[in-house]
Amino acid sequence: MRANGPYGCFVFTDAVKVVARSFYFSTVQDVLASPIEYLKGVGPQRGELLRKELGIATFRDLLFHFPFRYIDRSRFHKVREITEDAQQVQLRGVLGAVKMIGEKQGRRLVASLNDGTGTIELVWFKGIRWLVGSLKPGEEYIVFGKPASFRGKPNLPHPEMELASTWEHGIDASLQPVYNTTEKLAAKGLTGRAIWKLAKALLPQIAGQLPETLGRDQLHLLGGISREEAFRQVHAPQDPERLEVARRRLKFEELFFIQLGLLRQKQATQRNVHGHVFTQVGERLNTFYTKHLPFELTGAQKRVVKEIRKDMGSGRQMNRLLQGDVGSGKTLVGLLSMLIALDNGFQGALMAPTEILAQQHFATLTRMLGGMPVVVRLLTGSTKTAERKSLLTALRLGEVHIIVGTHALLEDRVVFHKLGLVVIDEQHRFGVAQRARLWAKSEVPPHVLVMTATPIPRTLAMTLYGDLDTSIIDEMPPGRKPIRTVHRYDGSRNAVFGFMEQEIALGRQIYVVYPLIEESEKKDGSPSATQDLKDLTDGFESMSRRFPLPNYAVGIVHGRMDQATKDYEMMRFKKGETNILVATTVIEVGVDVPNASVMVIENAERFGLSQLHQLRGRVGRGADQSYCILMTGDKLGNDARTRIETMVRTNDGFVIAETDLRLRGPGDLLGTQQSGLPQLRIADLVEDAALLQQARQVAMRVLEEDPALTEPRHAPIANAMRERADEVVWGRIS
Repeated sequence: MRANGPYGCFVFTDAVKVVARSFYFSTVQDVLASPIEYLKGVGPQRGELLRKELGIATFRDLLFHFPFRYIDRSRFHKVREITEDAQQVQLRGVLGAVKMIGEKQGRRLVASLNDGTGTIELVWFKGIRWLVGSLKPGEEYIVFGKPASFRGKPNLPHPEMELASTWEHGIDASLQPVYNTTEKLAAKGLTGRAIWKLAKALLPQIAGQLPETLGRDQLHLLGGISREEAFRQVHAPQDPERLEVARRRLKFEELFFIQLGLLRQKQATQRNVHGHVFTQVGERLNTFYTKHLPFELTGAQKRVVKEIRKDMGSGRQMNRLLQGDVGSGKTLVGLLSMLIALDNGFQGALMAPTEILAQQHFATLTRMLGGMPVVVRLLTGSTKTAERKSLLTALRLGEVHIIVGTHALLEDRVVFHKLGLVVIDEQHRFGVAQRARLWAKSEVPPHVLVMTATPIPRTLAMTLYGDLDTSIIDEMPPGRKPIRTVHRYDGSRNAVFGFMEQEIALGRQIYVVYPLIEESEKKDGSPSATQDLKDLTDGFESMSRRFPLPNYAVGIVHGRMDQATKDYEMMRFKKGETNILVATTVIEVGVDVPNASVMVIENAERFGLSQLHQLRGRVGRGADQSYCILMTGDKLGNDARTRIETMVRTNDGFVIAETDLRLRGPGDLLGTQQSGLPQLRIADLVEDAALLQQARQVAMRVLEEDPALTEPRHAPIANAMRERADEVVWGRIS
C-alpha cells in the first residue's frame, strides 16, 4: 500500500485487495451476502452506482439480475451489407483514427472501422472520457451495435467494442446475454456487456453456495437440472437447448414458491381463523327475495349466492373474490349476503373507494330495500359533524344494520356493535393495511366479500388472490342488449353529431368523455394537466355551440370541481335535465343513469383498455340499444390500434383484461403501489401462464401430501420457504 490516497491516507495495491477480499470471504458464511464492491471489477464507486441505479447491493442481487434477452453473436456481417434500417449487426475490422469532434454539448468521439468491404463510422456521445484512452487505432476489433443514419450514410452509435485478440470464441460468442443497465452506469463503463462480464466473474464464487430448493419429484419434472447449473446456464449459456431448460427451471421455482406461500396462507387461515357461523336464512332475506327483488336472479348470481351461503355457514372466515362486468349484478349479490348477516344478528359494511361510488351504493341499497325494516346509513369524509356523531352512536348500539362508506369507515372512532360481513368494492384501490384496520373492528374476523368490475386475468388472479376463493358472474341480467362499439376518426365528427341528435330526439342522454390525466388528487398545474383541462373546457364550449339552448342542455363535470358543484351537475343529468354530460373519467365509476344510451370517448387512444371498458359500462343500463363511439386522430400507434380494435371486437371483460395484461404488464394494469404483486425477476405472467398453472398444481399436490412440509423429501422446499419468509409480500386480504 502507499500513502496519499483519494480519501486521505492510503491507496491499496491489487495484491492487498486480493488478500482483503479472501479474508472477507473466509469470515463471511454466505458468499452471496457479500457487498457487490468486493467482486473483482467493481470497487467502491461502481458498487455505489450499481446499488443506486439497479438495486444491486450484494452478490445475490447480481445473481438475480437476469438477462432480459439473448443475442446470437455467431454471425459476422460485412460493412457493405449494412443499411440504416438493419437490426443489430456484428462486424470484424481494423479501427481507424479516433478523434474528438465539436465542443461542449455537441462534442462526440468518432472513429472508423474497415473490414475490407467498406468503412463505417463509429460514434459516441456519452462516456467519452472512459473510451478515449482504451481504444487502439490499427488494431482489429469485434464491433456490435444497431446501425443509424447520418447524412444519408449508416453509422454505429455507441457500439460494443472488443479487441479481436481477446474475443471469447465458442460458447460465449454464440449466445450473449443482454442485461438492463442505465445511462449513468454506461458512462462509467458498466454497459450491458460489462455487467455480463461481472456476472461471469461471479459464477466461480458461488460454486457450492446454492443449496437446492426443490425436491426430487419437482426436479424430475424440470429435466433434473440443479439450481446452480440453472444459474450458470442463464448467465453463461452453452447452447439454446440448455438455456431453455435452465430458464424454465428458474421460472418454475419463482412461480412455485409464490403459489406455495399463497396456498399455505389459505391453509392456515382455514385452519386457524374461525368465522361467524351464519346458518339462519330469516325474515329479511326471504322478504326481500319474494317482494323486493328487482329482477329474477341469473343462473350465475344464484350460483355465487349459494357459494357465499356455504362459506358463511362453514365456521371459517369467508375470503371470497367476486368478479363480474359492470352491470352484471354484483351489488345485488352483496346485498343478499349482507341480509344473511342481518338475519343472524350481525351488521354489514360496504366500503367503496370514492364518495361518488359510496353515494351510488347507498342510493341503490336504499331503493332496493324499499320500506323494509333495514337501517342503511352513509359515512364519508363529507358527512357533517352532528350527523356523524349520531350515526356513530347508532352504529355502536346496533341501530344501524348496514353502513356504506369510504375510507372514513377505517377511522378509530367507527365502532360496530357486531360486524359480521364486509363487502369491498373495487378493492385494488385500497391498500392491504387499510383493509386490515376494518377487520380489527371485530373480535372474530368478519366474513369478507371482495367485488371488482375490473376483470382480472386468470394468471393475475392466481398470483394476487391465490389465497382467496373466487366467484365469477359471467351472465348479464335479462333484457340487457350488448353495447355496440364503433371507431370514428376526427374527420367523421359531423356524422357523430348527427347521430347524437337522433338519440336525443328519441329522449336519450349522452356522455362525452375527455382524458384528464390529473384529477382532483393532484393540482400541480403541470403542462399535461393544464392542456387536458383546456381540451375539456374547449370541448364543452364547442358542444354547447353545436347543441344550444333552449333545445338542448349541456353539463360539465370533472374532478377539480368542488363536491357540491359536481353533485349538482350529476343530479341534473340523472334527472334528465341535461341531455349531454361532458366529463372526465370521474364518471368511470358510480354513475348509474339507465336513460344514457351513448358514450362518446374523445382521444380514445390515450385511455387504457380497462378504463375504456369501465367507461363503456356507464351506458347499456336500460332496455334501449346503447352505443360507445371511440374518437381518435388519424395516426395511431400499434398498441393504441390494438386497444381500439379490441374494444370494437368484444364486450367480454376477461378477453379485454387479457389483452390489457399483454400490452401493459401486471404492475401497470393494477397499479404498482396497491397491487400487492410479488416482484417477478425472471418469470412473466403473460408468457408463462401455462407454467404458472403447473406450478400451482404442483404446490397443491405437495401440500396435500405433506401440509407441514416435514417429510425428508420436502426438506429443500421447507428450508427455502423459511429463507423466503421475510422476502415475500403476499397480496393478502385478511
